[in-house]
Amino acid sequence: MPYADGTDTTSATREKEGGTRVASSAVDATQDASSLRAEDITVTDPKVVKRAVAAATVGNITEWYDFGVYGYFILTLQKVFFAGMSDTASLIAAFGVFASSFLVRPIGGLIFGSLGDRIGRTKVLAMTVILMAASTFCIGLVPSYDSIGIAAPILVLLAKLGQGLSTGGEYSGSMTFIAEYTPDKRRGFTGSWLEFGTFTGYSLGAATVAILTAVMPEDDLLSWGYRIPFLLALPLGMVGLFLRLRLEETPAFEKLLEEQSEHQHDESKAGVRAVFVHYWRAILLCGGIVITWNITNYMLTSYIPTYLADLPEFGLGGGVDQTATQFMQIAVLVMLIVLIPIIGRLSDRVGRRPVLATGAIGLIVLSLPAVLLLRGGTVVSTFAGLLILGLMLACFSGTAPSTLPALFPTQVRYSGLAISFNIFVSLFGGTTALVMSTLLSATKDLNWPGYYLIAAGAIGLVSIALITEPNGKPLPGATPAVSTHEEAHALVASQD
Repeated sequence: MPYADGTDTTSATREKEGGTRVASSAVDATQDASSLRAEDITVTDPKVVKRAVAAATVGNITEWYDFGVYGYFILTLQKVFFAGMSDTASLIAAFGVFASSFLVRPIGGLIFGSLGDRIGRTKVLAMTVILMAASTFCIGLVPSYDSIGIAAPILVLLAKLGQGLSTGGEYSGSMTFIAEYTPDKRRGFTGSWLEFGTFTGYSLGAATVAILTAVMPEDDLLSWGYRIPFLLALPLGMVGLFLRLRLEETPAFEKLLEEQSEHQHDESKAGVRAVFVHYWRAILLCGGIVITWNITNYMLTSYIPTYLADLPEFGLGGGVDQTATQFMQIAVLVMLIVLIPIIGRLSDRVGRRPVLATGAIGLIVLSLPAVLLLRGGTVVSTFAGLLILGLMLACFSGTAPSTLPALFPTQVRYSGLAISFNIFVSLFGGTTALVMSTLLSATKDLNWPGYYLIAAGAIGLVSIALITEPNGKPLPGATPAVSTHEEAHALVASQD
């Protein structure tokens, strides 16, 4: 039998430099399981998997550090770049610029997703990480509104659009990359490290902002201190770029290239148009989960900091100052960093759908109590509200990165994920803060975050009920993937 170490090799198998054995002919997703052969199984070196996960995770840390800094610094940036308006108008403008980066994410998804399915995952992920780092670095160079007037918010807007284009290809590409590198039985655990990177990036961004806010006089913060966290993005991006350029392509994409060279693939079901024509059901199911996941995510990480800061204006929350709430949010993010890989491993044992359903039901039942706790005005009640939202988010963050890639086959996986993920994030996730600010300003009803999360949970629950459990199964259009030669033997023997 052919393995990466060269044992009993045949012409049907070639060894990859990084240690991943790639069979030359893929097993069709509909092939009878009893016909499975050892040469149809991909054996992936665990060391290669770790390098792949590390490269995706570090790049994701950079991406979400950059977004996190803007979200947590928005009250300061409101004064720096959006001066000359009323407080309400400048805050809405600052959130509007934040939301604008999400409006171009589908364009980034179309561009980078299509490229990822044509030229490869690693090349495109190298492009996205450097674009994000450069865009964020540029925000740190923009002069204030007092210095250059209306040009300041325009330049920030352009930089945020660059971030949006980058993120349009980054996150879906990272999900694809990790899923295609990982053995079938460990995809939940390895996929969860992507969100480990997300919340590490958020935490670094939040911690940087909180420390600067705590130690710097406000005049210094407004004149030059706000630049520091944005300028730090460039060296972070260089680290992510270095790690990604060292990796080879995923086994699944290598198989696809082999099939294309042998004219074995179906041209009618490849390309961006095919995603909408042939995989519209997968787009809708992916979108339902993305709506629930990302409304919860951006509610907690982007809007709640402002919500808590504004509570004193309504005569509530006055017992907890802004610095204390910032550090409580950081504590919740650190908890998520620890918890998400545990939930990912749990999903490898019990399945993705039970964990996702727990999160959706939790949102329906607990969102309004969590918002009422946030309004309690004490450290204990505020932290309890943040903790409830964090636990619900962890159910999605620990499981969704391994669930969504299984909705699309290899030939359109990157573009399918990029298109569906970014359309629904742009429409619902990235606009969460703007929608909440507008609704609260118009209605003065402080329960709106709870109502919004309940609706999101209901949408997610329907989508979760309609997807097929992907746990332990090969990705569509890919061969079974295992960690060791012994697992390959056992898998073949189990079909006899």
